[in-house]
Amino acid sequence: MKRPSLPVNTPQVDCSPPETRTQRRRLRACHECDWVSALPPLNSGEKATCPRCSHVLVKRHRYPAQRSMALALASLVALIVAVSFPFVSFSVSGVGNRIDLSQTATTLIAFHQPVVAIAVMMTIVVLPAVYLVSVVWLQFGLLQSRPMPFSRDIARSLAHLTPWMMADVFIIGALVSLIKVAGMAQIELGISFWAFCLFAILLLMTVQSIDADWMWFSLEGEPLAPEGTLTGTTAASQHVTGCPTCGLINRIQHGKERCVRCHEKLHKRLPHSLQRTWALLFAASIMYIPANLYPIMTTTSLGSSAPSTIVGGVVQLIQMGSWPVAAVIFIASVIVPVGKLVALAWLCLMIKRSNELNAQSRTRLYRLTEFIGRWSMVDVFVVAILVALIRAGSLMSITPGPAALAFGAVVVLTMLAAMTFDPRLIWDTHTPRPLRRKAATKEPVDG
Repeated sequence: MKRPSLPVNTPQVDCSPPETRTQRRRLRACHECDWVSALPPLNSGEKATCPRCSHVLVKRHRYPAQRSMALALASLVALIVAVSFPFVSFSVSGVGNRIDLSQTATTLIAFHQPVVAIAVMMTIVVLPAVYLVSVVWLQFGLLQSRPMPFSRDIARSLAHLTPWMMADVFIIGALVSLIKVAGMAQIELGISFWAFCLFAILLLMTVQSIDADWMWFSLEGEPLAPEGTLTGTTAASQHVTGCPTCGLINRIQHGKERCVRCHEKLHKRLPHSLQRTWALLFAASIMYIPANLYPIMTTTSLGSSAPSTIVGGVVQLIQMGSWPVAAVIFIASVIVPVGKLVALAWLCLMIKRSNELNAQSRTRLYRLTEFIGRWSMVDVFVVAILVALIRAGSLMSITPGPAALAFGAVVVLTMLAAMTFDPRLIWDTHTPRPLRRKAATKEPVDG
């Protein structure tokens, strides 16, 4: 009996591991410059980079499922310890206070700052916990060779959660807070503090251990790239695009397609990218005014209150002799947000005046703005910790100011602006010159 042939539109799925595939080339379209290149065979500890803009396309890890699952489980254990024990305590003149991790958020609610409280709890506990549980869920199924239910949807969400997890930024904020009050009171670090430091490190290691290419291949295989897709040119010129989540190249014509592998929405270019980026930058610029004019916190000592703005706090730290802490706050709260606003505005303005040399430098600038944006949350975390910790009545207490909400909004808006900016637009304004290397460059992974 003759076996029925597959329909023409049915993707042919190759279920062999990526490392051992040698029969055909695997194609990727760079998310930053849209260049189509072929992935070389990769060994553990190697990465493939775009030959046009040097963006990392794929990183290969040894034992990706076992490694990421072990790190995720260790991170969850550290997080459970961190939320179960005292975080830090202080005492001054026989009066003191001890807080746990959750109080850094719940105390803000008592001072009518629920939005800031939710942002703090979501970024340091809730979203990291969801991410880690998702990693365990996915990798457990892959280790059993039977993906768990909803694995595709969960895997698709991982990349969207990553930018909003800020446990490492919170640790910097905690250190800054402790240094600020160390000269005025006696500080004692609890078990939770050290557990959270360990958690932040393990969380970073977990994120770095995820081999998205291997994971998606193991979950869904890899359908063939659209017939006729060529390397050494852009994806848009061939009416295809690379999925921003799983990397698969898909045919796109009407602008409403979804990836055949992960079902992510696909666009040749992010719709209205420049308009949305400008709108978010304008909103962030407006919010940055009250963030600097109004006090970010008010310190009460011996019955007298002293409101402090962001810049005023930096000046106060300098007067106290805490130059390193003042530098951290000034960089995170002034230089980073202002620099990000200026950089993104400049990229939008110069988008039609690019050549290939400028495109490379502007792409590097975009990567920098995308990386540093989250670190501005340091000041918000400093306020959250100090407000929860320093509660000794008229002897010494700290209350949050209206600038905390405004500055938090600036951080979120600038992060969203970087996400809505499509870096491929930088490369669209000139005709690409032929490259000798049509395959991605294979390099060892740093570290």
